[in-house]
Amino acid sequence: MANPPQTSVSYSATIIPSNTNTPSPNSEKSPIPPPPSISPAAPRFPPPKLQQDQIPSPSLKTPNLLSPANGVKSGSPLPHMSTPPGPPVFTSPVRPAAVPFRSSPASPQPVPFSPSPSLPTSSPPHFSNGSVELPHQVSDSTDDSMRIGDSPCVLFLAHKVLKQMKQANVPSLGFGALVSPGREISPGPQIIQRDPHRCHNCGAYANIYCRILIGSGQWQCVICRNLNGSGGEYIAPTKEDLLNFPELSSPLVDYVQTGNKRPSFIPASDSRMSAPIVLVIDECLDEPHLQHFQSSLHAFVDSIPPTTRIGIILYGRMVSVYDFSEESVASADVLAGDKSPTKESLKSLVLGTGIYLSPMHASLKVAHDIFSSLRPYKLNIPEASRDRCLGTAVEVALALIQGPSAEMSRGVVKRVGGNSRIIVCAGGPNTYGPGSVPHSLSHPNYPHMEKTALKWMEHLGREAHRHNTVVDILCAGTCPIRVPILQPLAKASGGVLVLHDDFGEAFGVNLQRASTRAAGSHGLLEIRCSDDIFITQVVGPGDEAHIDTHETFKNDNSLSIRMLSVEETQCFSLSMETKGDIKSDYVFFQFVIQYSNVYQADISRIITVRLATVNSMSAYLASIQDEVAAVLIAKRTLLRAKNHSDAMDMQATIDERVKDIAIKFGLQVPKSKLYRFPKDLPLLPELLFHLKRGPLLGSIVGHEDERSVLRNLFLNASFDLSLRMIAPRCLMHREGGTFEEVPAYDLAMQSNTAVVLDHGTDVFIWLGADLAADEGKSAAALAACRTLAEELTELRFPAPRILAFKEGSSQARYFVSRLIPAHKDPPYEQEARFPQLRSLTAEQRTKLKSSFLHFDDPSFCEWMQSLKVVPPEPS
Repeated sequence: MANPPQTSVSYSATIIPSNTNTPSPNSEKSPIPPPPSISPAAPRFPPPKLQQDQIPSPSLKTPNLLSPANGVKSGSPLPHMSTPPGPPVFTSPVRPAAVPFRSSPASPQPVPFSPSPSLPTSSPPHFSNGSVELPHQVSDSTDDSMRIGDSPCVLFLAHKVLKQMKQANVPSLGFGALVSPGREISPGPQIIQRDPHRCHNCGAYANIYCRILIGSGQWQCVICRNLNGSGGEYIAPTKEDLLNFPELSSPLVDYVQTGNKRPSFIPASDSRMSAPIVLVIDECLDEPHLQHFQSSLHAFVDSIPPTTRIGIILYGRMVSVYDFSEESVASADVLAGDKSPTKESLKSLVLGTGIYLSPMHASLKVAHDIFSSLRPYKLNIPEASRDRCLGTAVEVALALIQGPSAEMSRGVVKRVGGNSRIIVCAGGPNTYGPGSVPHSLSHPNYPHMEKTALKWMEHLGREAHRHNTVVDILCAGTCPIRVPILQPLAKASGGVLVLHDDFGEAFGVNLQRASTRAAGSHGLLEIRCSDDIFITQVVGPGDEAHIDTHETFKNDNSLSIRMLSVEETQCFSLSMETKGDIKSDYVFFQFVIQYSNVYQADISRIITVRLATVNSMSAYLASIQDEVAAVLIAKRTLLRAKNHSDAMDMQATIDERVKDIAIKFGLQVPKSKLYRFPKDLPLLPELLFHLKRGPLLGSIVGHEDERSVLRNLFLNASFDLSLRMIAPRCLMHREGGTFEEVPAYDLAMQSNTAVVLDHGTDVFIWLGADLAADEGKSAAALAACRTLAEELTELRFPAPRILAFKEGSSQARYFVSRLIPAHKDPPYEQEARFPQLRSLTAEQRTKLKSSFLHFDDPSFCEWMQSLKVVPPEPS
């Protein structure tokens, strides 16, 4: 589908610690410095900056978050608006600056944690020069990188941090982390059902790395080094007894509050029923699309749990709300679509005798009857010109979900379990009623009406989010959808917008996965860093949290992010810098994820990370995870690629980035102007090459509108999906139905093989001509490849297209264009980077070489040579 480019909200936070002239104390000399002096006239941190792209955000109302007594920080300053900065220049360390906020083959290892800390004895503290000194809880000689933990929620670029600010803040590589707040953890974290101990100064939580006086129960905060009491709870006869506290024995714990503390708690067996799903269906489809659509809808209602409540709304020029009160008859109430429904009409609808949200087990037959009764659009009007009152239909769906509680005061609105969902199935643009734009782009008032529609849609999305409702928009067909108009509705509610070629298999799978993925609500992410480390950029599905409550912690300098929903498929990318040289041997990071799950339990997940600091550049480079670095760089880069022109600029930025990394971290080749890319980062340049020429920045995808949708998905995507969207994973079929992973080079296109290429949102199956000629082997290989493709993408959302084609077919170009043209390299380079070639005979090598056509697209090695950089040896 071809659609206008969509918008994406951005948010930037720059946190700069105070006391810039005071170096961090050396942990060997002064493990516990006195707390910093506080000046009421000069706050330690400047206010974070909020930045949005194209769509100005209305002032946010205070979200219904946890009270200060439950430990949520307060007093966040109001944001400032600014415009996006220009492309980065990699010449010197950057100063703290406002940067926008948005929204595998070898998985990187999570940041390591200590499974068994060495706790201090009960000896009293020593006082020296006015500061308290406690014995170390964790041995400083222990190498964190050797202690592998199990925290897929947080992935750091490196397992070590450089002490020198000038080295650490090189912008071409940078430092940062990927945080997946909603990611499932197996085995689950330790659960604590009591109030946490928090630092009285900065609000950080007690954790595995705290130093504790077991004689008095006092503990030292790892973030601000303040000494805190525990109300006597941490008083213990021996250090081993403290291991009974989960927060002191595990780097990841969940504090859970359930029904015994909150009367509105809904039992697990009932909570799913309290979060309904409403289908909002476009009824302006032509015959070919409608047949596929009906099949997808029938499969959808057969797949969802029988206790799930469902509603069905159709929209065209009118809004039809189907009534499930009669089991044998499919009847609907009809509302006008040219304007927003009045309060009276909604009240009579919601409080009337009809049943518009019904458990699936009681309404399955009626739902099938409704879908079977759908008829193709009959008027002789082009698809793009048909009246579709999508905005009005979503308003009605939201009113049904709110139900009679909408008449109550806001303070006593019933809180449903998790997020309700509105799933819009659209085949064309919103051209009628509120939030619509004219049928024709040449309309004289189109720019003004588009601006008005954008604001209205964003407001509707925010209203849906306020009522714990996520709006997903699944588009299909060949009619332009006008993505910029619909995107704010999905984004502001915490949902997604996905484009499909048709209403067939991929659409049906996404319909099912959109309805079943668990989503928490009331999400808040807090990040605290020690040792003058601050966050310069956040990319992900959220915005700055505004908490209008009185101060709880006098020096709470955490960065707070409001999550629009809490789902496993989401990820936040954090870019970090240091304010000055680090003196400590370790730096600490604490991530606090607060949300209400689908069972209405309030979760506070606390993740504390300790990283060693080093002066050695080689030790730092050896601790870097190439894939995490590539994803962090890609998200920073894609944030600036809002159109085709920007994407071309970002391609040039990648070239400059690779050259700068080679100059700053690599070695110059003797008697040459060439630089050798660091050998400790063997995968990074190739991943960035895939990014430059792939669908996100390159011209592989045919239309800029489709690329803009992919970029928006990528900015919010999990690490695994992000990595696949950057660089495809190539798997070659072998005898016996097994698969071998090979580099994503065109040298894999051997005529006697079948190859699966996983590129995140698309999976391709390629059958060589010789294999295709053998009908039996071809069928077996194709079946094995399809099975593998389905297994690789079983839980992925959005579900990718799975396309199969034969060598020499016109569609095979989709496959070829995503592979690096390594056939242009000299034979020794081909064998070094694609060792499977060594198993081919001379005749097979000649045949393979002759199958390639000449074109100007450079290979990876040619690209690196053009940058005057020697690529690292293949790993």
